[in-house]
Amino acid sequence: MAYHHGNLRSELLARAEEVVATDGADALSLRSLARDIGVSHAAPSRHFADRPALLDALATQGFGRLEAQLEAAVSGGGTFEERLRGASLAYVGFATEHPALLELMYARKHRDPTPDLRAASDACARTLLGLFADSDAAIDDPERFGVILLACLQGIATFVAGDSLPAEHRPDELVADAVQRLLRGSRGR
Repeated sequence: MAYHHGNLRSELLARAEEVVATDGADALSLRSLARDIGVSHAAPSRHFADRPALLDALATQGFGRLEAQLEAAVSGGGTFEERLRGASLAYVGFATEHPALLELMYARKHRDPTPDLRAASDACARTLLGLFADSDAAIDDPERFGVILLACLQGIATFVAGDSLPAEHRPDELVADAVQRLLRGSRGR
């Protein structure tokens, strides 16, 4: 094997994300990643104890990127509804660009999440819940509203990623409509 220098952990994660995107998480192995980037089969174990540790690190990295996109969307100013729509569009954009990664991020197949994964996931939730806390929106149960909104957005993203959305429905318009209707419904109680 070739001598390797540089940031092996980053290279492993980048290649792992490529494999997950093209072949799914089930196709991922530490040995194949090592072969792909030209290091010994033992080299990845310096950074990841096992395959689940690699998957957790990849999911953690995904949550970090999603949280950054959500934060950028909600910190742009505007009304509560505009910022919520912006965050919703950011989520759908991330979900359609990285459907396999998003699936991995929310999968609970192997074990309890690591502290890093839990922290990254919680940061995403805090970004959205913080949006509710900083607004004058009269939403009875912001956490439940967030779960319902996320389920709706995930449905839109699934349609878009699967190319199943009828042509007359633009994703950005569906997201705006979903946000508006959910807000109207949550305030009407």
